[in-house]
Parts: sequence; C-alpha cells; structure tokens
Amino acid sequence: MRIMAVFAHPDDEIGCIGTLARHAARGDEVLLVWTTLGELASQFGDTPHEEVTRIRREHGAWVADKIGAKFHFFDMGDSRMTGGRDEALQLARLYATFRPNAVITWSDDHPHPDHRMTAKIAFDAITLARIPKIINEARRPAMPPASDLSGDPAMESGEDAARLDAWRETVRFYQYYAPASPYPEVFVDTADTLEVAAEVMGFYQAFYKWAWTPELFREGRAGVGRMAGVKAAERFNLRVSHLPARDYLY
Repeated sequence: MRIMAVFAHPDDEIGCIGTLARHAARGDEVLLVWTTLGELASQFGDTPHEEVTRIRREHGAWVADKIGAKFHFFDMGDSRMTGGRDEALQLARLYATFRPNAVITWSDDHPHPDHRMTAKIAFDAITLARIPKIINEARRPAMPPASDLSGDPAMESGEDAARLDAWRETVRFYQYYAPASPYPEVFVDTADTLEVAAEVMGFYQAFYKWAWTPELFREGRAGVGRMAGVKAAERFNLRVSHLPARDYLY
C-alpha cells in the first residue's frame, strides 16, 4: 500500500503522524508532502528564502526518517495558495509518479486558507492524475523542478520528466476530522506509535516554542482513543458518501 500525506506547512502532519508511522512499520510506502515551506513562520524572521529551504528540508528529512517515510516539498508560497489548477497539476504529477492508494490531508473547513486550498488541490489532483493529456501537457517554467525540494532525488513530480502514465486506481481520501463534515468517521489505533508521534510533536515544539507539550499531545491522543475503545487513536473523515457494506455487524 502507498500512502501520501499532503499538507500545507511542516508540522501540519502531527495530526496523522502516528497513523503514518504505523503504516510505515507495516512495510507500506509513505510519502510526506508539503505544499509550502511555511516560510512565514516568525522563527525565520528575515532569513533568505534559500536558507529557509535548507532548514525546511532538514525538518522534512528528520520527520520522514523518524517514521520511515520519504518526503517532498513544493514551494507554492506560504499563505499565497489559491487552490488553482496549476497547483493541483503539480500535485497530480506527483500522484502519477508515486501512485498512492490513500491520501491524507486537511479538512475542507479549516480557518487557514492554505489548509483549505491544500485539501482542495489534493482532491482535485485525483481527477487530474487520471487524464494522460493533462498530466503530460506542456510544462510551465513557473513550476519549480521537484528535485530541488524533494527528499528523494528519484522522486519527481513530473516536471522535466519522461512521459507520465496516468494513475487511475481508486484513491481513498482521508481528511482530518471536522465536526461539520458530512463524511463517515474513521479511527486508527495508534497506541503502538504514540511515542514516536510524541517525539515528532516535541521536535516541532522545540522549533516553534509552543506551550503545547508532548504530555498534552499524549493526553489528546488518549482522549480520542477512549472514544474508539483503544489506548490512543487518530481520527479522520473518509470522503465517501457511504462506507462499503460489510458481511456482518461485527
């Protein structure tokens, strides 16, 4: 199984890091994708963009290594995302390369515009990746080469690459839980990966100087776990009208 987590800023992935770590431990391929560098974080001050890119690549490499994943950065502009076709096409070309079976992203109603736009293009890219003429249409110079920002030199988003094959398999589309979502809820038992998830959260806490602590993080995961009858869990909405029929109630 191949899972792609698509988020706007480094640290957004904290909400599913235990799930990703569990899949990676099972032997699944996991790719962490950020649509921006999160360069407007106050910690960067007036740091040049090239240096921000270097630091963020180090952050991505650390998190990916910690959970056994690969990583990839786009540079769509912190708080400048539009949710437009060009952004979705960049992501669709990465879909066509990585060929995910499942995608995890933000909810549709989050207050931050980059979060909403990332969720939008993550969904739109599923359709664009299915159409060969779209993913292989003329490359636009404004789109930066994937190899400049990727954690894996072999990972390409389609820019300056050979002709891509469309990805037309079913992609299960998971979003962070939102109370107003019309889609069914899914809980993932993350008790086995709670500590590595807390370590990732602590990594970002040290960078951002959050008051939120790994101890509070563990308590939050335990609270979600109690709702699902396990010691710790993460909660998502699965973007389908109805879950598939099962053979029995239990």
